[in-house]
Amino acid sequence: MKKFFTATLLIALSWTAFSQTTNDPAAKAILDGVSAKFKTFKSVKASFAYKAENAAGKQLAAKSGTLLMKGTKYRVSFGGQEIFCNGATVWNYDKAANEVTISNLDASSGMITPQKLFTNFYDKDFLYMLNGEKKVGNKVVQEIEMTPVDKSKPFHKVYLLIDKANKSIYSTKVLEKAGNRYSYTVSSMNTSTVIADTEFSFDKKKYPGVEEVDLR
Repeated sequence: MKKFFTATLLIALSWTAFSQTTNDPAAKAILDGVSAKFKTFKSVKASFAYKAENAAGKQLAAKSGTLLMKGTKYRVSFGGQEIFCNGATVWNYDKAANEVTISNLDASSGMITPQKLFTNFYDKDFLYMLNGEKKVGNKVVQEIEMTPVDKSKPFHKVYLLIDKANKSIYSTKVLEKAGNRYSYTVSSMNTSTVIADTEFSFDKKKYPGVEEVDLR
């Protein structure tokens, strides 16, 4: 589950095919608005809640995490796992094993980073349509249904809920082909905080005895 979380988060806090062959202009306008607003932020600090359910709706896990972003840099902390990226190098730390895997960030590989999730990742990788609006608590959200163009992905559908008032992603639900469902809900987002560059690099001095697996 931990590996699947990492994949879905970085594909989607990284998305039953339907017969749609063209994208919905109304959905595109909403996603373009989210992308344009996000690009104005110099840094982002967000908290999110993660929930996993099986096909019958039974809860498998419920955890919380944090996400920091600044330019091409990011850091994700979640349930004993931390991912650091300083824009060139990626460190994936597993607390249980006290092990960190180090790799280069390959900009040409097509890997979806957290920054891309909030910008224009949707244009090439997904078909999307607007399902309408609904209220969640005191928010009015717009639901966008997405299906991956690449049918080999381990998930077959993604639902985005967009906060209509502030043009931001409120939640993401990923439906796995095997039947499990994974949802990520943003509980808070600060776009004016100052984040030091050192937050995005792994400092092994802070992790005594850590084993390094260098794949560079």
